[in-house]
Amino acid sequence: MILRTCWLLLLTLLTLQTAIGDDASAGAKERRFRLTLPPTVYATPGVEMSLYFENTVLVAEGQKVAFDVECPLGKVEPRRWTLNATEQQVGNVPLKLKVKDESGKVVEEAATQVRVVSAEAGKGKDITLLIVGDSLTHASAYPNEVARLLALPGNPRWTMIGTHKPAGAAAGVVHEGYGGWTWAAFTSRFDPKNPEPGYKGSSPFVFASGEPPQGKLDLARYFVERAGGKVPDFITVMLGINDCFGFNPDDAKQLDERIDGVFKEADKLIAEFRRAAPHATIGVCLTTPGNSRDAAFVANYKDRYTRWGWRRIQHRLVERQLTHFGNREAERVCIVPTELNLDVTDGYPENNGVHPNAAGYQQIGATIYSWLKSRLAE
Repeated sequence: MILRTCWLLLLTLLTLQTAIGDDASAGAKERRFRLTLPPTVYATPGVEMSLYFENTVLVAEGQKVAFDVECPLGKVEPRRWTLNATEQQVGNVPLKLKVKDESGKVVEEAATQVRVVSAEAGKGKDITLLIVGDSLTHASAYPNEVARLLALPGNPRWTMIGTHKPAGAAAGVVHEGYGGWTWAAFTSRFDPKNPEPGYKGSSPFVFASGEPPQGKLDLARYFVERAGGKVPDFITVMLGINDCFGFNPDDAKQLDERIDGVFKEADKLIAEFRRAAPHATIGVCLTTPGNSRDAAFVANYKDRYTRWGWRRIQHRLVERQLTHFGNREAERVCIVPTELNLDVTDGYPENNGVHPNAAGYQQIGATIYSWLKSRLAE
């Protein structure tokens, strides 16, 4: 049965500072509502998957919006569509999300597909996984959740590679996640006095070359010398917060120009992954939204950075990521919709703007796991 549930949400956390519809692309028209959905939502039996409405749309303070969901699976709750899939639901089904204004007029709509794969996808296989990211990865909570889920019955035998194992990492969990790092840090950070990888030193992917020594990006050497000779089958990258957090959200043209620069570094790293691991599937994680509480940003940044400022930057970054990294599955480059299945209220502590709590990290891990299962099913 198609679900048709409409409800009203009052987004009181936003302060309108510029026209919401700012877009640097030629001919783009101003839009008061900007709805953004990835092409696919991944789900696996036994693992809850949700689409939080607030994460999909950018609207002004005090604007009442209604959401209509049309999907033969799942259920609609006040703040989300959610699915606890079963084996009987394996397959692809459409999901349409409509946004209505206070008068009931449909002002935006978008469609995606829900892809449910078997809990036994990949059973009996052997896989190697490399997880790359910033402080959200350094915390090791979502890599731990990926490992926990992969350890359930019906999964492949798995190995994670990496040089970094923080104190919070579970057994078998290693990665390349460092607080404050960007795409550019991974492609170029090099300290000739401290060439070994680490938070204060050099990128694990950059090696000394020449005299005097300079840094050279070399993933093939990384796999040989720092990953025990293992080449990953899957690579996930969760970056973007540090790349873009300080950008000016009030200047749409400049914001897009700076995101262009971020993507140049991203393309450099992805190209090197592709050269050194030609058969690996690379999952680019969509940058997660921040805490729904203004007070959390005040606690971290005083008045230097605001929740609404980051919300506009993050939403535009996701729009651009969907365009830049979308439709590249033939290249084994995929989008992982980590921005959808994250509760920006209950998934965050009260005093942190961009770092989730344990529940939020588990939701990120569940999204990555379900994406991995969908690739294993193929």
